[in-house]
Amino acid sequence: MQLTLWTYEGPPHVGAMRIATAMKDVHYVLHAPQGDTYADLLFTMIERNSRRPPVTYTTFQARDLGGDTAELFKNAAREAFERFKPKAMMVGASCTAELIQDDPGGLSRALDLPIPVVALELPSYQRKENWGASETFYQMVRALAGPAGAKAPRAEGQRPSCNILGPAALGFRHRDDLREITGLLTQMGIEINVVAPLGAAPADMARLRDADFNVVLYPEIASLAAGWLTRSFGQPATKTIPIGMGATHDFIMEVAQLAGIDPEPVLQLAEQRATWYARSVDSTYLTGKRVFIFGDATHAVAAARVASRELGFKVVGIGTYSREFAREVREAAKLYEVEALISDDYLEIEAKIIELQPELVLGTQMERHIAKRVGVPCAVISAPVHVQDFPARYSPQMGFEGANVMFDTWVHPLMMGLEEHLIGMFRGDAEFHEDAAPSHLGGAASPRAAMAPARDPSQGHAQDPLQKQPAAVREAAIEAEQAIAAAARTSTAATTAPTPAAEATWGADAEKELRKIPFFVRGKARRNTEIYARDKGLPVITIETLYDAKAHFSR
Repeated sequence: MQLTLWTYEGPPHVGAMRIATAMKDVHYVLHAPQGDTYADLLFTMIERNSRRPPVTYTTFQARDLGGDTAELFKNAAREAFERFKPKAMMVGASCTAELIQDDPGGLSRALDLPIPVVALELPSYQRKENWGASETFYQMVRALAGPAGAKAPRAEGQRPSCNILGPAALGFRHRDDLREITGLLTQMGIEINVVAPLGAAPADMARLRDADFNVVLYPEIASLAAGWLTRSFGQPATKTIPIGMGATHDFIMEVAQLAGIDPEPVLQLAEQRATWYARSVDSTYLTGKRVFIFGDATHAVAAARVASRELGFKVVGIGTYSREFAREVREAAKLYEVEALISDDYLEIEAKIIELQPELVLGTQMERHIAKRVGVPCAVISAPVHVQDFPARYSPQMGFEGANVMFDTWVHPLMMGLEEHLIGMFRGDAEFHEDAAPSHLGGAASPRAAMAPARDPSQGHAQDPLQKQPAAVREAAIEAEQAIAAAARTSTAATTAPTPAAEATWGADAEKELRKIPFFVRGKARRNTEIYARDKGLPVITIETLYDAKAHFSR
């Protein structure tokens, strides 16, 4: 564990909470101090659930450590069963309570409750949230799915059926992805046997064995359980994640093969509105855009495929905080001839973004903050996310509609960047500067707008307010400006001559020209020009230096 301002994943007991919150008629008794109850806010404030998580905390305090904390846990478990009457119960310890070693599993067995009790052993100091969710779901499946045994062959004429595994609480667009994929599978004539863990009760878990195959939507959560179902009941599982047009097509083909049906009718009904734009003349502005991608492994790998193959972007970096899936991300990185970044240190990710200088960042909530700080457009593609990425509207990432949503989400930041650049270019114009009245109001300008520089139609640029002053005042002002500029040049030469390696200073004309460059690549232009000037030993950066640097780095 480390002390940090930001973490991509919480401790593993938060992952267990995600499974408990997703399921029905399940209660989680967590041996934890009073401070660990913060996790409730993740579900009520961030995800905006209408009910609090089904979790009972023992909430022991410092003074309780000198007493019997084991009895405190037993009382909490007993009272939770009597009050909530769950059909199954999970018990475990938070990272702090783990140090006490009270053994919640053994204590719960001593209570002899008349329901299944799943004891979770989640090593808080070696593992994190997604692993905790995966391990919890796996243990719940093992405990509730029944004894191993081969499934009876499907009767002739019976429709194929599948389980959908992976959707959970606090997942990135899990609710909408589930709706999209459920509709897609129904169109294919496949029955949905059980969706788990989201919305599944203990009785539903006992029916997992009845399906012909499993659809794994989120491997970080469901791959471990899907592997056990394959070994125990002979159920194959899908490997393709249907994010993007191409992957959705491949997913349909894979599902059709597992179900023994014809995929063509569904493929012909596919609706998408993004591919045509990617092939249009208008999209040339987007072609070759440099994109950096970071998130959980599933969404990062899928986003890289969409960005490269479907939108014509250039992937300059890809990474994940999911160390358990580092191999998959490294394999994907080879396709784009980049080195995968496997890290959960947000400062390392920020440094990489600054180094690569992308034109678009696709990441988590933290990458949104990083991109804003360095002035690069960003779109969120993966958890962890904040409240704005749990929209009230229908907004999937998977399936054909998910491809449309992703297109909008990714392209709009780039187009808005172009619009902001155009606004900046004309900011000094008499009609468009920030104090000008709206053009449709005619002459109803504010007093501040009246003070704006007047426009000279013959010159095509704003008149200098100094021109309205008497000749003597204008001459004195011009002489003062020339004296200040001469002193600045003398001072610059004096300070830079002895030390050729010193940073070059920007001339006023070059600074003005630099502001004409779009803001989302302005930083790169500034850095490249300063490097060029330093290498050439130039003390002052002029317009000529700016364009020489551009030509140098464009070779």
